[in-house]
Amino acid sequence: MVQHDETQTETAGPQASADADAAVTSAAVTSARDGKTTAPGGGSPAAATARTWLPRLMAAGIVLAALNLRPGITSLGSLLEEVRDGLGMNGTLAGLLTSVPPLCFAIFGYMAPRLSRRFGPGAVVCAGMAAITAGLVIRPFTGTTVGFLAATALALAGIAMSNVLMPVIVKRWFPDRVGSMTGLYSMALAIGTSLAAAITVPMTDALGGSWQGGLAIWAVLGAAAVLPWIPLVKHHGTVDDGAPARRPGARNPATTSGPAVTRSRTAWALAVFFGLQATAAYITMGWMPQIFRDAGVPAGTAGVLLAVIMAMGIPLAFVIPRVATRMTHQGPIVAVLGACGLGGYAGLYLAPAGGAWAWAVLLGISNCAFPLALTMVGLRARTGAGVAKLSAFAQSTGYLISIPGPLLVGVLNQHSGGWGLPIAFMACLMVPQIVMGVLAGRNRTIEDEHAAATAA
Repeated sequence: MVQHDETQTETAGPQASADADAAVTSAAVTSARDGKTTAPGGGSPAAATARTWLPRLMAAGIVLAALNLRPGITSLGSLLEEVRDGLGMNGTLAGLLTSVPPLCFAIFGYMAPRLSRRFGPGAVVCAGMAAITAGLVIRPFTGTTVGFLAATALALAGIAMSNVLMPVIVKRWFPDRVGSMTGLYSMALAIGTSLAAAITVPMTDALGGSWQGGLAIWAVLGAAAVLPWIPLVKHHGTVDDGAPARRPGARNPATTSGPAVTRSRTAWALAVFFGLQATAAYITMGWMPQIFRDAGVPAGTAGVLLAVIMAMGIPLAFVIPRVATRMTHQGPIVAVLGACGLGGYAGLYLAPAGGAWAWAVLLGISNCAFPLALTMVGLRARTGAGVAKLSAFAQSTGYLISIPGPLLVGVLNQHSGGWGLPIAFMACLMVPQIVMGVLAGRNRTIEDEHAAATAA
């Protein structure tokens, strides 16, 4: 899927495409007075004013948008039992509900680049924040499972498109601060994830115990995120025309050149690794609070435990990519993260309540396979076109792989009457994740594999 090309190029480190950064430096700046475009070095006073306040507003918009990319998911996980009881869902339907996020990410994320080319990424992100707000307001009050799923899909559509396009805007607007802005964006995303997990239950209690109010309250954060994007969208040329325009119908060279990734063993290993770590992440966000609650942990504490799992990604998302880029083989990092996951699942199986905090820390460390996967996308390709094609293939394939996992956990729970079998299933998935991650972490590139196959 093309939508991830620029997202992963900025995560790729030294392999990121220099051409994208060169294009950014020639980005047009829209005059705040007449809407006309002048070069960044132009002397117009209105353009100078725009150059002062637009980047600041853009930074605020990026942070607020990032804060909204996970609360719609983790807040539901904290109140899943109440939602199931309120809507009369069985375990299979609840499992379907937890499988909706990766499905929406695969479908609506694929649409994001096309919408961006037509309306501009700023406008699409603004619409995405509005979709998140509308979906979160509507879904608790539909009164039916179908309506709840439809409204959830609306919110997730906004999350998916914003998730894809915001890093593109970061690269275009902050070419000399991609690392720091990406770190700020990642931190805001992790904070939003853990915050929703930690305080959804207390806020629900404060609102009179209504799970509808506890879910709907997060729409306020979405509405706040819409506000800075409105003036940014008015400066359409500034926000959206950071790269040189292509002729209508012209094909993007970043996606039409480079090696054939579908014939690369490394690309397939990375795609499966990405899919399995995404499976673990969505199972965790959708089911982990319920696992703790069924073990006797209070609902509020279960939400905080999920917050601990998610919050582990705040510091480690900065550390792991830097360590990985200094290593020729990332397999040892994969093994360490996998071992933490196996330890966490073993603890959940044997003493879910007694060692809950320790298991949360171990699973939080294991979930940091996500930034490692993004880093390996950049390390396993030598050229910008290769990084773009590899990231598109690995993520699109990976999201498809991750869809059945949360659903299967719900089915296993319903038919076994407990969490022992689902936890064993999660632990079993960790084994191929480690194997595929070690294979993907070998010091080789898809270009090398392509050249070797061609020579043979």
